[in-house]
Amino acid sequence: MKLAIVGRPNVGKSTLFNRLAGKKLAIVDDTPGVTRDRREAQGRLSNLEFTLIDTAGFEDLTDASLEARMRAQTEIAIRDADVILFLIDGRVGITPADSAFAALLRRADKPVVLAANKAEGRAADTGIIEAFSLGLGEPIPISAEHGEGMSDLFAAIVAHEVQASGEEDEASARPIRLAVIGRPNAGKSTLVNALIGEDRLLVGPEAGITRDAISVDWQWRGKPYRLVDTAGMRKKAKVQAKLERLSVGETLHAIRFADVCLLVMDGGEAFEKQDLSIADLVVREGRALVFVLAKWDKIEDTRAHFEEMKLVAKESLPQARGAPLVTVSAVAGVGLDRLMKAVEEAHADWTARVKTKDLNDWLYATIAKHPPPAVRGKRIKPRYLTQIKARPPTFVLISSRADDMPESYKRYLVNALRDAFDLHAAPVRLIVKAGKNPFADGE
Repeated sequence: MKLAIVGRPNVGKSTLFNRLAGKKLAIVDDTPGVTRDRREAQGRLSNLEFTLIDTAGFEDLTDASLEARMRAQTEIAIRDADVILFLIDGRVGITPADSAFAALLRRADKPVVLAANKAEGRAADTGIIEAFSLGLGEPIPISAEHGEGMSDLFAAIVAHEVQASGEEDEASARPIRLAVIGRPNAGKSTLVNALIGEDRLLVGPEAGITRDAISVDWQWRGKPYRLVDTAGMRKKAKVQAKLERLSVGETLHAIRFADVCLLVMDGGEAFEKQDLSIADLVVREGRALVFVLAKWDKIEDTRAHFEEMKLVAKESLPQARGAPLVTVSAVAGVGLDRLMKAVEEAHADWTARVKTKDLNDWLYATIAKHPPPAVRGKRIKPRYLTQIKARPPTFVLISSRADDMPESYKRYLVNALRDAFDLHAAPVRLIVKAGKNPFADGE
């Protein structure tokens, strides 16, 4: 597959080219127009390999100019590519040049992935909302310099690769990526073996047998999955040996590129401090999370212990509110159906999209029932709500006096969003921005 990175000058195309190529092949500078010719290299993102094409910044100038010849090189790259990666600067927002480029790409009739670069922090939130107006689908927030958003970029590119292959039957769809994570000796490899129905991974009573992140392609009830068994994650102070540090690094990589993470815990000693730290990492990375209480056959009073574990999860991990809690005995093959049903629900929530009209109907009803509190005698007025991305569901609320909105009211809105649209099994993010309804004239 050929992937062309295109966009106006100085949006970070060469920085992204270098990151995907894995080395500094393109000159990077703040001066627009440093790249003039097409440049090709082999690129890689997770397990996806492709031919990468870097292009000159597009400018609509006269045919006799150097810039016009640079534009011609870009148009050739667009013609030759299988997928176009259109990069904008999220902090600047949409410029006339971006709009002209988007019109060119729509005419090209090629698959386009729209990415908003320089999206670290929240400086790019408004630019990301504006990017919907380009008519090229959902903009993916990334930071080419810091490597943020690469898992979402990977998912978007892979989706186009599947469509381009012409294989549209269900079995050929991209597999759901499951990362099996947890502390050493929690029962991760035993669970993977039970799911796939064979002794694929070495298991035993010794902690730390698994050192590499082992990937296994597999199907459950006709649906494709990619299971990644990972090394157990110890407390940072205990990660001494170089080999174990490398193993933990692979585990972190597996989490970042997962769709759903199964946090496997020994049912008799679950939700210890390290389990809570791992769960918090999964939520911060924006992955769907399922709690797995393993070795459940060793628990005596299962009903009472399960209720206790639910209470501990609720009190200790409010940031993972709604993550399913499933009990399994991998050795006996008990609970696997329940586990995979929870995985499907978590994945559905993680990829969910809600229509803007439904969101705003809900918003107006919600704030009428429970309006934001007045701050220093002045009301906060939420005006407009839109979803800017899925994986995980991320929403932007346009409001007056956004900086004054209490965190408690933001939590209220997030919890109400979960309940109204049944988004319990995945992280939900809410960004509050100051301003008026940006689409007031267009909707």
